Amino acid sequence: MVTSPLLAFVAVSVFCVLKVSSRDTFIAAVYEHAVILPNASLIPVSREEALALMNRNLDHLEAAITSAANQGAHIIVTPEDGIYGWNFTRETIYPYLEDIPDPGVNWIPCNNPK
Repeated sequence: MVTSPLLAFVAVSVFCVLKVSSRDTFIAAVYEHAVILPNASLIPVSREEALALMNRNLDHLEAAITSAANQGAHIIVTPEDGIYGWNFTRETIYPYLEDIPDPGVNWIPCNNPK
């Protein structure tokens, strides 16, 4: 039996369409919020105040992520600076940062946080 080129083309096309239509899909959510910042971001805050502000922002993010997940979202995009904000100087951002040890240092922060 000789297959016509048109029939072969249709068969290949149908296979490609079925292959594309069977791909998995996902639901995405995008979240943006007004970041809770210190009263004056150009004045340094204590490490404790920085952690408190970041925790408040994390609480907002957690609530939004939970809500989006409950509505069927598979992937949730949050703001890049949604935890600590923006508009800092080198000195005022320091309380929000975490020290990362040199790889040559034998220190595991989870085992010895101090």
